[in-house]
Amino acid sequence: MKPFKLGVIIAKVTRESFAFAYQSITVNKMRTFLSLLGITIGIFAIISVFSVLDALEKNVRDSLQSLGDNVLYIQKWPWSMGGEYPWWKYMNRPQPKMEDLGEIRERSTLTGVATLVANFQGAVSFGKNSVPRNSVIAVTQYEEMRTFEIETGRYFSPYELYAGKNVILLGHEVASELFTGFNPVGQSVKVRGHKAEVIGVIKKEGASPIGNYSHDEIVLIPVSFAKQIIDLRWMDTFIMVKPVENVPNIELKDELRGILRSFHRLKPIEDDDFSLNELGLLKQGIDSIFVSINLGGWIIGGFSILVGGFGIANIMFVSVKERTGIIGIQKALGAKNYFILLQFLYESILLSVMGGLIGLFVVFIGSLLASGFIEFNITLTFGNIVLGLAISATIGIVSGFAPAWSASKLNPVEAMNAN
Repeated sequence: MKPFKLGVIIAKVTRESFAFAYQSITVNKMRTFLSLLGITIGIFAIISVFSVLDALEKNVRDSLQSLGDNVLYIQKWPWSMGGEYPWWKYMNRPQPKMEDLGEIRERSTLTGVATLVANFQGAVSFGKNSVPRNSVIAVTQYEEMRTFEIETGRYFSPYELYAGKNVILLGHEVASELFTGFNPVGQSVKVRGHKAEVIGVIKKEGASPIGNYSHDEIVLIPVSFAKQIIDLRWMDTFIMVKPVENVPNIELKDELRGILRSFHRLKPIEDDDFSLNELGLLKQGIDSIFVSINLGGWIIGGFSILVGGFGIANIMFVSVKERTGIIGIQKALGAKNYFILLQFLYESILLSVMGGLIGLFVVFIGSLLASGFIEFNITLTFGNIVLGLAISATIGIVSGFAPAWSASKLNPVEAMNAN
Protein backbone atom coordinates (compact mmCIF):
# COMPACT_ATOMS: atom_id res chain seq x y z
CA MET A 1 0.00 0.00 0.00
CA LYS A 2 1.37 3.40 -0.98
CA PRO A 3 2.28 5.76 1.90
CA PHE A 4 -0.09 8.47 0.65
CA LYS A 5 -3.04 6.07 0.48
CA LEU A 6 -2.19 4.70 3.93
CA GLY A 7 -2.10 8.24 5.30
CA VAL A 8 -5.52 9.01 3.82
CA ILE A 9 -6.99 5.88 5.39
CA ILE A 10 -5.49 6.69 8.80
CA ALA A 11 -6.77 10.28 8.60
CA LYS A 12 -10.26 9.05 7.65
CA VAL A 13 -10.34 6.49 10.45
CA THR A 14 -9.09 9.11 12.89
CA ARG A 15 -11.75 11.61 11.84
CA GLU A 16 -14.59 9.10 12.05
CA SER A 17 -13.38 7.70 15.37
CA PHE A 18 -13.10 11.20 16.75
CA ALA A 19 -16.63 11.98 15.55
CA PHE A 20 -18.01 8.88 17.32
CA ALA A 21 -16.15 9.80 20.48
CA TYR A 22 -17.37 13.40 20.39
CA GLN A 23 -20.97 12.28 19.87
CA SER A 24 -20.77 9.89 22.83
CA ILE A 25 -19.37 12.61 25.07
CA THR A 26 -21.99 15.20 24.14
CA VAL A 27 -24.92 12.77 24.48
CA ASN A 28 -23.97 11.49 27.95
CA LYS A 29 -23.46 14.83 29.68
CA MET A 30 -23.65 13.59 33.30
CA ARG A 31 -21.22 10.75 32.66
CA THR A 32 -18.91 13.18 30.84
CA PHE A 33 -19.07 15.61 33.75
CA LEU A 34 -18.15 12.90 36.28
CA SER A 35 -15.26 11.74 34.08
CA LEU A 36 -13.97 15.30 33.67
CA LEU A 37 -14.24 15.99 37.38
CA GLY A 38 -11.75 13.29 38.38
CA ILE A 39 -9.12 14.34 35.83
CA THR A 40 -9.72 18.04 36.53
CA ILE A 41 -9.05 17.57 40.23
CA GLY A 42 -5.98 15.44 39.51
CA ILE A 43 -4.43 17.90 37.04
CA PHE A 44 -5.29 20.82 39.31
CA ALA A 45 -3.58 19.09 42.25
CA ILE A 46 -0.36 18.20 40.48
CA ILE A 47 0.09 21.32 38.33
CA SER A 48 -0.82 23.73 41.15
CA VAL A 49 1.82 22.06 43.35
CA PHE A 50 4.43 22.33 40.60
CA SER A 51 3.49 25.95 39.82
CA VAL A 52 3.91 26.96 43.47
CA LEU A 53 7.20 25.06 43.71
CA ASP A 54 8.48 26.63 40.48
CA ALA A 55 7.63 30.12 41.72
CA LEU A 56 9.18 29.45 45.12
CA GLU A 57 12.33 27.97 43.59
CA LYS A 58 12.71 30.91 41.20
CA ASN A 59 12.28 33.34 44.09
CA VAL A 60 14.88 31.51 46.18
CA ARG A 61 17.38 31.36 43.32
CA ASP A 62 16.83 35.02 42.47
CA SER A 63 17.52 35.88 46.12
CA LEU A 64 20.72 33.83 46.03
CA GLN A 65 21.67 35.47 42.74
CA SER A 66 21.42 38.88 44.39
CA LEU A 67 24.01 37.75 46.94
CA GLY A 68 26.54 37.14 44.16
CA ASP A 69 27.43 33.78 42.60
CA ASN A 70 31.17 34.32 42.83
CA VAL A 71 31.35 36.07 46.19
CA LEU A 72 33.25 34.53 49.12
CA TYR A 73 32.18 35.29 52.69
CA ILE A 74 34.86 35.39 55.38
CA GLN A 75 33.03 34.78 58.65
CA LYS A 76 33.42 33.44 62.14
CA TRP A 77 30.86 30.66 61.63
CA PRO A 78 30.68 28.18 58.73
CA TRP A 79 27.42 27.79 56.83
CA SER A 80 27.79 24.03 57.07
CA MET A 81 28.85 22.64 60.45
CA GLY A 82 29.86 19.02 60.46
CA GLY A 83 32.53 16.58 61.48
CA GLU A 84 34.05 16.44 64.94
CA TYR A 85 35.08 20.08 65.24
CA PRO A 86 33.61 21.24 68.61
CA TRP A 87 31.20 24.17 68.57
CA TRP A 88 33.12 26.04 71.30
CA LYS A 89 36.09 26.41 68.94
CA TYR A 90 33.83 28.26 66.53
CA MET A 91 32.61 30.36 69.44
CA ASN A 92 36.17 31.37 70.37
CA ARG A 93 37.04 32.50 66.87
CA PRO A 94 37.55 36.27 66.38
CA GLN A 95 35.16 38.30 64.26
CA PRO A 96 36.64 39.53 60.93
CA LYS A 97 38.03 43.05 61.38
CA MET A 98 38.98 46.06 59.29
CA GLU A 99 42.60 44.97 59.69
CA ASP A 100 41.77 41.71 57.93
CA LEU A 101 40.14 43.64 55.11
CA GLY A 102 43.20 45.88 54.79
CA GLU A 103 45.54 42.88 54.65
CA ILE A 104 43.44 41.25 51.92
CA ARG A 105 43.35 44.43 49.85
CA GLU A 106 47.11 44.88 50.21
CA ARG A 107 48.32 41.31 49.58
CA SER A 108 45.69 39.54 47.46
CA THR A 109 46.35 39.52 43.72
CA LEU A 110 43.17 37.63 42.84
CA THR A 111 40.72 39.90 44.69
CA GLY A 112 38.69 42.29 42.58
CA VAL A 113 36.55 43.87 45.31
CA ALA A 114 36.51 43.34 49.09
CA THR A 115 34.28 44.95 51.70
CA LEU A 116 33.53 44.57 55.39
CA VAL A 117 29.92 44.39 56.55
CA ALA A 118 28.76 44.81 60.17
CA ASN A 119 25.24 44.11 61.47
CA PHE A 120 23.70 45.54 64.61
CA GLN A 121 20.31 46.61 65.94
CA GLY A 122 19.50 50.26 66.43
CA ALA A 123 16.50 52.58 66.67
CA VAL A 124 16.00 54.90 63.69
CA SER A 125 13.76 57.90 64.27
CA PHE A 126 12.46 61.01 62.54
CA GLY A 127 10.51 63.43 64.69
CA LYS A 128 7.83 61.42 66.51
CA ASN A 129 8.11 58.47 64.15
CA SER A 130 10.48 55.67 65.10
CA VAL A 131 11.48 52.15 64.04
CA PRO A 132 12.66 50.81 67.43
CA ARG A 133 14.64 47.65 66.61
CA ASN A 134 15.86 48.17 63.10
CA SER A 135 18.65 46.22 61.42
CA VAL A 136 21.56 48.56 60.71
CA ILE A 137 24.22 47.41 58.24
CA ALA A 138 27.56 49.21 58.16
CA VAL A 139 29.27 48.87 54.76
CA THR A 140 32.02 50.08 52.45
CA GLN A 141 31.92 48.96 48.77
CA TYR A 142 28.66 47.14 49.35
CA GLU A 143 27.02 48.20 46.08
CA GLU A 144 29.64 46.22 44.11
CA MET A 145 28.73 43.03 45.99
CA ARG A 146 24.96 42.99 46.44
CA THR A 147 22.36 43.63 43.77
CA PHE A 148 19.86 46.36 44.69
CA GLU A 149 18.37 49.49 43.15
CA ILE A 150 18.14 53.02 44.51
CA GLU A 151 14.57 54.32 44.20
CA THR A 152 15.35 57.93 45.03
CA GLY A 153 18.66 59.62 45.82
CA ARG A 154 22.06 57.94 45.44
CA TYR A 155 24.61 55.59 47.01
CA PHE A 156 27.47 56.71 49.26
CA SER A 157 30.36 58.52 47.59
CA PRO A 158 33.92 57.23 48.24
CA TYR A 159 34.58 60.33 50.38
CA GLU A 160 31.47 59.66 52.53
CA LEU A 161 32.43 56.00 52.96
CA TYR A 162 35.90 56.67 54.34
CA ALA A 163 35.64 60.11 55.94
CA GLY A 164 33.07 59.17 58.59
CA LYS A 165 30.27 61.32 57.19
CA ASN A 166 26.88 60.97 58.91
CA VAL A 167 24.88 59.73 55.92
CA ILE A 168 22.33 56.92 55.61
CA LEU A 169 20.38 54.87 53.06
CA LEU A 170 16.89 53.74 54.08
CA GLY A 171 15.14 50.54 53.09
CA HIS A 172 11.73 50.98 51.47
CA GLU A 173 9.68 49.86 54.49
CA VAL A 174 11.76 51.94 56.91
CA ALA A 175 11.31 55.03 54.74
CA SER A 176 7.54 54.38 54.54
CA GLU A 177 7.25 54.17 58.34
CA LEU A 178 9.34 57.27 59.06
CA PHE A 179 8.15 59.50 56.21
CA THR A 180 4.60 59.73 54.96
CA GLY A 181 3.73 61.80 51.93
CA PHE A 182 7.10 63.44 51.25
CA ASN A 183 10.59 62.61 49.99
CA PRO A 184 13.02 61.46 52.73
CA VAL A 185 16.12 62.48 50.75
CA GLY A 186 17.82 65.43 52.41
CA GLN A 187 16.02 64.92 55.73
CA SER A 188 17.87 64.26 58.98
CA VAL A 189 17.15 61.10 61.01
CA LYS A 190 18.68 59.69 64.17
CA VAL A 191 20.42 56.32 64.43
CA ARG A 192 20.99 55.34 68.05
CA GLY A 193 20.77 59.01 68.89
CA HIS A 194 23.28 60.14 66.23
CA LYS A 195 22.07 62.41 63.43
CA ALA A 196 22.45 61.24 59.84
CA GLU A 197 21.38 62.75 56.53
CA VAL A 198 19.22 60.57 54.29
CA ILE A 199 20.86 60.47 50.85
CA GLY A 200 18.76 57.70 49.28
CA VAL A 201 15.96 55.13 49.53
CA ILE A 202 16.39 51.55 48.34
CA LYS A 203 13.74 50.25 45.93
CA LYS A 204 11.20 47.80 47.37
CA GLU A 205 12.32 44.16 46.99
CA GLY A 206 9.72 42.16 48.90
CA ALA A 207 10.34 39.48 51.51
CA SER A 208 13.22 37.07 50.89
CA PRO A 209 12.40 33.34 51.15
CA ILE A 210 15.90 32.47 52.42
CA GLY A 211 16.05 34.62 55.52
CA ASN A 212 16.69 38.27 56.27
CA TYR A 213 18.27 39.11 52.91
CA SER A 214 15.82 41.77 51.77
CA HIS A 215 16.80 45.42 51.97
CA ASP A 216 13.26 46.61 52.71
CA GLU A 217 13.58 46.72 56.50
CA ILE A 218 17.23 47.68 56.92
CA VAL A 219 19.30 50.85 56.77
CA LEU A 220 22.82 51.22 55.38
CA ILE A 221 25.52 53.46 56.86
CA PRO A 222 29.28 53.72 56.18
CA VAL A 223 31.54 51.66 58.46
CA SER A 224 33.43 54.83 59.32
CA PHE A 225 30.19 56.36 60.64
CA ALA A 226 29.27 53.17 62.50
CA LYS A 227 32.52 53.43 64.50
CA GLN A 228 31.13 56.62 66.07
CA ILE A 229 27.98 54.76 67.16
CA ILE A 230 29.15 51.36 68.36
CA ASP A 231 32.25 49.27 69.01
CA LEU A 232 32.52 47.06 65.93
CA ARG A 233 34.67 44.52 67.78
CA TRP A 234 31.52 43.16 69.43
CA MET A 235 29.35 43.23 66.33
CA ASP A 236 28.48 40.48 63.86
CA THR A 237 30.91 41.25 61.04
CA PHE A 238 31.96 39.49 57.86
CA ILE A 239 34.05 40.27 54.79
CA MET A 240 32.74 39.82 51.26
CA VAL A 241 35.35 39.16 48.57
CA LYS A 242 34.78 38.99 44.82
CA PRO A 243 37.59 37.67 42.56
CA VAL A 244 38.92 39.41 39.50
CA GLU A 245 37.38 38.36 36.20
CA ASN A 246 37.86 34.73 35.10
CA VAL A 247 39.36 33.65 38.44
CA PRO A 248 37.51 30.66 39.98
CA ASN A 249 36.47 30.73 43.62
CA ILE A 250 38.71 27.78 44.50
CA GLU A 251 41.86 29.72 43.58
CA LEU A 252 40.72 32.79 45.50
CA LYS A 253 39.87 30.64 48.54
CA ASP A 254 43.37 29.14 48.58
CA GLU A 255 44.98 32.57 48.37
CA LEU A 256 42.74 34.09 51.05
CA ARG A 257 43.34 31.16 53.38
CA GLY A 258 47.09 31.64 53.07
CA ILE A 259 46.87 35.40 53.63
CA LEU A 260 44.62 35.16 56.68
CA ARG A 261 46.54 32.30 58.29
CA SER A 262 49.76 34.28 57.86
CA PHE A 263 48.18 37.48 59.19
CA HIS A 264 46.69 35.65 62.19
CA ARG A 265 50.05 33.91 62.77
CA LEU A 266 48.57 30.43 62.83
CA LYS A 267 50.96 27.49 63.01
CA PRO A 268 50.75 24.80 60.29
CA ILE A 269 49.19 22.32 62.74
CA GLU A 270 46.54 24.80 63.93
CA ASP A 271 43.03 24.93 62.47
CA ASP A 272 41.73 28.00 60.66
CA ASP A 273 40.19 30.58 62.96
CA PHE A 274 37.84 31.77 60.19
CA SER A 275 35.41 30.26 57.67
CA LEU A 276 35.37 30.78 53.91
CA ASN A 277 31.75 30.39 52.84
CA GLU A 278 30.25 30.52 49.37
CA LEU A 279 26.81 30.23 47.82
CA GLY A 280 27.61 26.81 46.40
CA LEU A 281 27.00 25.37 49.87
CA LEU A 282 23.53 26.93 50.02
CA LYS A 283 22.70 25.96 46.45
CA GLN A 284 23.55 22.32 47.08
CA GLY A 285 21.25 22.28 50.10
CA ILE A 286 18.47 24.05 48.19
CA ASP A 287 18.80 21.65 45.23
CA SER A 288 18.39 18.62 47.49
CA ILE A 289 15.43 20.24 49.26
CA PHE A 290 13.58 20.97 46.02
CA VAL A 291 14.29 17.47 44.68
CA SER A 292 12.57 16.05 47.76
CA ILE A 293 9.69 18.54 47.54
CA ASN A 294 9.16 17.81 43.84
CA LEU A 295 9.11 14.09 44.60
CA GLY A 296 6.45 14.76 47.23
CA GLY A 297 4.50 16.79 44.67
CA TRP A 298 4.57 13.88 42.23
CA ILE A 299 3.36 11.50 44.93
CA ILE A 300 0.52 13.79 46.03
CA GLY A 301 -0.55 14.61 42.48
CA GLY A 302 -0.04 11.00 41.38
CA PHE A 303 -2.68 9.72 43.77
CA SER A 304 -5.14 12.33 42.50
CA ILE A 305 -4.38 11.41 38.89
CA LEU A 306 -4.70 7.71 39.72
CA VAL A 307 -8.20 8.24 41.11
CA GLY A 308 -9.17 10.20 37.99
CA GLY A 309 -7.73 7.46 35.77
CA PHE A 310 -9.78 4.78 37.51
CA GLY A 311 -12.86 6.96 37.02
CA ILE A 312 -12.17 7.24 33.27
CA ALA A 313 -11.60 3.48 32.94
CA ASN A 314 -14.79 2.64 34.84
CA ILE A 315 -16.95 4.96 32.77
CA MET A 316 -15.37 3.70 29.53
CA PHE A 317 -16.26 0.11 30.47
CA VAL A 318 -19.83 1.30 31.05
CA SER A 319 -19.78 3.03 27.68
CA VAL A 320 -18.58 -0.17 25.96
CA LYS A 321 -21.39 -2.17 27.59
CA GLU A 322 -24.03 0.36 26.57
CA ARG A 323 -22.83 0.40 22.95
CA THR A 324 -22.23 -3.33 22.53
CA GLY A 325 -25.06 -3.62 20.00
CA ILE A 326 -23.75 -0.67 17.98
CA ILE A 327 -20.26 -2.20 18.00
CA GLY A 328 -21.73 -5.45 16.64
CA ILE A 329 -23.51 -3.58 13.82
CA GLN A 330 -20.34 -1.65 12.95
CA LYS A 331 -18.32 -4.87 12.77
CA ALA A 332 -21.02 -6.57 10.71
CA LEU A 333 -20.78 -3.68 8.22
CA GLY A 334 -17.03 -4.23 7.91
CA ALA A 335 -15.51 -2.05 10.66
CA LYS A 336 -12.03 -3.27 11.53
CA ASN A 337 -10.88 -4.00 15.07
CA TYR A 338 -8.51 -1.01 15.05
CA PHE A 339 -11.42 1.28 14.13
CA ILE A 340 -13.38 0.16 17.21
CA LEU A 341 -10.22 0.41 19.31
CA LEU A 342 -9.46 3.94 18.15
CA GLN A 343 -13.09 4.98 18.56
CA PHE A 344 -13.09 4.28 22.30
CA LEU A 345 -9.47 5.28 22.80
CA TYR A 346 -10.15 8.70 21.28
CA GLU A 347 -13.14 9.09 23.57
CA SER A 348 -11.00 8.32 26.61
CA ILE A 349 -8.21 10.70 25.48
CA LEU A 350 -10.70 13.44 24.65
CA LEU A 351 -12.27 13.15 28.10
CA SER A 352 -8.91 13.27 29.83
CA VAL A 353 -7.56 16.20 27.83
CA MET A 354 -10.77 18.18 28.35
CA GLY A 355 -10.50 17.53 32.09
CA GLY A 356 -6.84 18.55 31.99
CA LEU A 357 -7.65 21.81 30.18
CA ILE A 358 -10.27 22.67 32.80
CA GLY A 359 -7.78 21.84 35.57
CA LEU A 360 -5.13 24.06 33.95
CA PHE A 361 -7.65 26.90 33.64
CA VAL A 362 -8.47 26.60 37.35
CA VAL A 363 -4.74 26.67 38.16
CA PHE A 364 -4.34 29.80 35.99
CA ILE A 365 -7.16 31.61 37.80
CA GLY A 366 -5.83 30.47 41.16
CA SER A 367 -2.32 31.70 40.35
CA LEU A 368 -3.65 35.15 39.48
CA LEU A 369 -5.56 35.35 42.76
CA ALA A 370 -2.70 33.96 44.87
CA SER A 371 -0.16 36.41 43.42
CA GLY A 372 -2.16 39.26 44.92
CA PHE A 373 -1.74 37.91 48.47
CA ILE A 374 1.87 36.72 48.58
CA GLU A 375 5.25 38.36 48.00
CA PHE A 376 6.19 36.46 44.84
CA ASN A 377 4.36 35.79 41.59
CA ILE A 378 2.93 32.38 40.82
CA THR A 379 2.62 31.81 37.08
CA LEU A 380 1.36 28.91 35.02
CA THR A 381 4.43 28.30 32.86
CA PHE A 382 4.40 26.87 29.35
CA GLY A 383 6.31 23.86 30.63
CA ASN A 384 3.62 23.09 33.21
CA ILE A 385 0.89 23.51 30.58
CA VAL A 386 2.62 20.98 28.33
CA LEU A 387 3.18 18.69 31.33
CA GLY A 388 -0.50 18.88 32.31
CA LEU A 389 -1.70 18.07 28.80
CA ALA A 390 0.84 15.27 28.44
CA ILE A 391 -0.26 13.71 31.73
CA SER A 392 -3.91 14.05 30.70
CA ALA A 393 -3.35 12.39 27.33
CA THR A 394 -1.27 9.60 28.91
CA ILE A 395 -3.95 8.91 31.50
CA GLY A 396 -6.53 8.84 28.71
CA ILE A 397 -4.51 6.24 26.77
CA VAL A 398 -3.74 4.09 29.80
CA SER A 399 -7.25 4.25 31.26
CA GLY A 400 -9.05 3.77 27.94
CA PHE A 401 -6.91 1.05 26.39
CA ALA A 402 -8.39 -1.91 28.30
CA PRO A 403 -12.05 -0.94 27.58
CA ALA A 404 -11.19 -0.10 23.95
CA TRP A 405 -9.34 -3.42 23.51
CA SER A 406 -12.25 -5.40 24.94
CA ALA A 407 -14.63 -3.57 22.59
CA SER A 408 -12.46 -4.29 19.55
CA LYS A 409 -12.39 -8.01 20.34
CA LEU A 410 -16.18 -8.45 20.58
CA ASN A 411 -17.77 -11.05 18.29
CA PRO A 412 -20.15 -9.24 15.88
CA VAL A 413 -23.01 -11.77 16.23
CA GLU A 414 -22.77 -11.99 20.02
CA ALA A 415 -22.47 -8.22 20.28
CA MET A 416 -25.64 -7.59 18.20
CA ASN A 417 -27.58 -10.11 20.30
CA ALA A 418 -26.23 -8.85 23.61
CA ASN A 419 -29.11 -6.45 24.20
